[in-house]
Amino acid sequence: MTDAELRDMVSRTLTCRIDKRENCSEKMEQFLKRCFYHSGQYDSEKNFAELDMKLRDHEKGRVSNRLFYLSIPPYIFIEVVRCASNSASSANGWTRVIVEKPFGRDSESSASLTRDLKQYLVEDQIFRIDHYLGKELVENLSVLRFSNLIFGPLWSRQYIRNVQFIFSEDFGTEGRGGYFDSYGIIRDIMQNHLLQILALFAMETPVSLDAEDVRNEKVKVLRSMKPLQLENVVIGQYKSHTKGSVTYPAYTDDNTVPKGSLTPTFAAAALFINNARWDGVPFLMKAGKALHSKIAEIRVQFKHVPGSLYNSSFGTDLDRTTNELVIRLQPDEGIYLKINNKVPGLAMRLDQSNLNLHYAARYAKEIPDAYERLLLDAIEGERRLFIRSDELDAAWALFTPVLKELEEKKVMPELYPYGSRGPVGAHYLAARHNVQWGDISAEHPLE
Repeated sequence: MTDAELRDMVSRTLTCRIDKRENCSEKMEQFLKRCFYHSGQYDSEKNFAELDMKLRDHEKGRVSNRLFYLSIPPYIFIEVVRCASNSASSANGWTRVIVEKPFGRDSESSASLTRDLKQYLVEDQIFRIDHYLGKELVENLSVLRFSNLIFGPLWSRQYIRNVQFIFSEDFGTEGRGGYFDSYGIIRDIMQNHLLQILALFAMETPVSLDAEDVRNEKVKVLRSMKPLQLENVVIGQYKSHTKGSVTYPAYTDDNTVPKGSLTPTFAAAALFINNARWDGVPFLMKAGKALHSKIAEIRVQFKHVPGSLYNSSFGTDLDRTTNELVIRLQPDEGIYLKINNKVPGLAMRLDQSNLNLHYAARYAKEIPDAYERLLLDAIEGERRLFIRSDELDAAWALFTPVLKELEEKKVMPELYPYGSRGPVGAHYLAARHNVQWGDISAEHPLE
């Protein structure tokens, strides 16, 4: 396309929504004048040298930095990095590369990708992006933990009964099945997004907020975890379902998915951290497509009050009295804490209520998109929310054995209807660890 066509495409979604000061249209015009389109072959050093010449024309000898964003199929990562590094690196500033997941399929392919990238780049030039780490509520996790005295003493096995990381989408693969089928939900969501959030949630207080200090603590968490066992995993795949006059397709009805595919579109897992803070606490993950709702949240269920004076007021189901901290990542970002209190009146009737921080109600500001935050961080050289190579190795070490076992044994996923709450097996898995999924019985106060 021409420069004009690119600018037209960009201008359709360009806004001044974060910085709403005057001269918005003037700023947008200035920005669009700096957008250019250049076409070339991924594996051609000659084409990248032409790109380099074009960039030099615009840079006019000033100190210039170059950021390459590889939102491309993984099999061409290395070719692009080779050509960019050899023929289009900045002569007098920094050169950085943002790499989109998937970072391999298992420990072996991930290590190979890292090795190949490091032929042309040093670790400090590589920014492995996981957009979940840029979400406002994930950023707020460490603020919640380390700047509020009340949470510090509670954040351990002494008071926390279990922690749940829940991700659900209310749509299927719809035409993306070809890509998805070669990876599946465990690689697509659990091994990266959910595990990264778990590491941030469970880590010890870092020495500082410096990127290396934070990432050191995350790696310690991952290295303290037991590799996932097959008995602690449930997989599922959505099947066709008719609701009213609408029939929703099965995963294998997607033309881009091989017939008879065993790729899971749903998975639930129980993980454990072998350290003094978290020993014995189940960390449950659940991720799926074509479920009843679109949501991503962390649910922290606290232990029952020992010898509670009010048990009789709640009946036999003590789980109804459990304090629960819920951090809603999307949609409708918010944090709420379930507490027990007395219903006004002469009788002693207890009720569970929510202390509720609903972001949309509390803050008038629009929340930046996760990618906006992460791209800005990459430009500024802030690595705290990007994944280091040893972190990636530790994450794959947890999941690779069970992924290989699932594939070698050709484990059949449990079928669940499109638009349902997922496979029944997920409830049995939770029950085995004496846990109830919080999102099943939950009323969402933010809605």
